[in-house]
Amino acid sequence: MAASDELTSNEFCLLALLVEAPRHGWGLSTLLARDGELGSIWSMARPLVYTSLRRLESDGYIETAGIERGDRGPHRVIFRATPAGRRAVREWLREPVEHVRDVRSLLMLKLLFLNRAGADPGPLLETQRAHFVVHADRLATAADQAEGFDRTLLLWRLHSTAAVIRFAETMLGDPAAAPLTA
Repeated sequence: MAASDELTSNEFCLLALLVEAPRHGWGLSTLLARDGELGSIWSMARPLVYTSLRRLESDGYIETAGIERGDRGPHRVIFRATPAGRRAVREWLREPVEHVRDVRSLLMLKLLFLNRAGADPGPLLETQRAHFVVHADRLATAADQAEGFDRTLLLWRLHSTAAVIRFAETMLGDPAAAPLTA
């Protein structure tokens, strides 16, 4: 079973942060707070951060890297990604998101991590574009055959999918992509 079938998006987010650098739970939860560095893309409540860290550790994706002594509070356990964790993140960052509804959050999160790593987002964007082109073709066929509100909903999904395709083409620097207009 692939890691993407086992781990949640929250767990992948934490794991990707630990691939960047060893961190403790408090620091991770600060980054993922609504007003944190990643909060505008992805946020997690502190209890969920700690629950997810326990699972990642028990599944062998992270390990203890040390202890940070607290001056006023408890000591903090610093975690780092294991080789299995690093491999899982590499695979996850190559996988397109399944649904257009996940583009605003999950695809942006993946693009953020690729950017932070100085990695080329091209392969992910190419795969994402290809995935949604197939999906758009199916939606167009279904919309042509639908009536009433079903048609309205299918057209909404089709145009949303087309917008994501256009975004990917723009990001890829495709000269055939339609220019953005105000």
